[in-house]
Amino acid sequence: MTQVMRGVRILEVAEQTFVPAASALLADWGAEVVKIEHVERGDAMRGLASSGIASIGGGVHVLLEHSNRGKQSIGLDLASPDGVDILYKLAATCDVFLTNKLVGVRKKLKIDVEDIRAHNPRIIYCRGSGQGERGPDADKGAYDSLAFWSRAAIAASIMRQGDDQVPSPPGPGFGDSIGAMTIAGGIMGALYHRERTGEATTVDISLLASGLWAMGQTIGLSLQLEIPWAMPPGDIRMNPLTGNYRVKDGWLMLTCLQAGKYWPSAAEVIGRPELATDPRFADHESLLANSAEAVAILQEAFAQHTVNEWRERLERFTGQWAVVQNTLEAAQDPQSVANGYLQDCTSASGTTYRLVSAPVQYDETPAPVRRAPEFNEHGDKILADLGMDWDTIVDLKVRGVVA
Repeated sequence: MTQVMRGVRILEVAEQTFVPAASALLADWGAEVVKIEHVERGDAMRGLASSGIASIGGGVHVLLEHSNRGKQSIGLDLASPDGVDILYKLAATCDVFLTNKLVGVRKKLKIDVEDIRAHNPRIIYCRGSGQGERGPDADKGAYDSLAFWSRAAIAASIMRQGDDQVPSPPGPGFGDSIGAMTIAGGIMGALYHRERTGEATTVDISLLASGLWAMGQTIGLSLQLEIPWAMPPGDIRMNPLTGNYRVKDGWLMLTCLQAGKYWPSAAEVIGRPELATDPRFADHESLLANSAEAVAILQEAFAQHTVNEWRERLERFTGQWAVVQNTLEAAQDPQSVANGYLQDCTSASGTTYRLVSAPVQYDETPAPVRRAPEFNEHGDKILADLGMDWDTIVDLKVRGVVA
């Protein structure tokens, strides 16, 4: 794979998933990432024993690995003058400063834009936040379940009338990982701009903005119609060749927006070729007008066979369809395997595991995934590269400035 980010050095002061996952992507594409961790506990993610639904087991903290692979780690006390001085020295060697610290914390630690730019005027300063840099909630923290999922209208938009519970995100780091792709793209655009103009920019991305963008078409339509977006009650669909159908051991999803075009093929696949010329379904308009009857026919037909049987039958279907897969099935999907969408990794202790690879591939090759660092794994080397001798490093350790 062409390492399009080779030669770019990133300094990260961030925890959890949203912002660290962005630099993990950039590391996959060749960037050198130096991760600053709390001098005693490290990234708070290291102490997370559960996602809230499932415990983290198997000998590998895969949540941490997902958002920290390929980085270097140093434990540093940013509350001490010597610690911040080391940070400034590192910033002077980097192209990008990346953080998710809140406004007040950045000012208190003296790591805000003007502080970092005083030591490197060309550095790109990137801030990932919950709700954005302006407004009444700019200095309030958030998680993706809050700013991305709930506040950006995703949760409400998938609720159905009569639901007695708000749906939770589908898994840990869902909005974080989507937002991280936005951060990575923003940084790459800022680097390109600096390459062309010499100007260093400040980049802002929030979980709220990422969620609103993901809902962009829905919100645009909602504003145009002047009604909140909501799922229809029950199984109501104008087009019978869209939506979910239950099969013997699972579900299928159809998305054939040109229903009239694909109805004859659907009729053939379910073993009812006569339906192609049935007056109720003879053209697109008739099919939509009699959608309920068509849906009932398809429901009965699909329920007769298993997922694997439908995979075989639908190979000759000209429309668009997919099996509704669980996480293990998605990882083993022939397309996931053929395109290298998951990569094998080995932890520092020798345990093997698999992670989803970066979603963008260059030169038709998936980006290799390297393991995340142990806490402070590269601390001594990072300090030595700044020109510090061993006696100085030991003194910093004794005083608790570095881990």
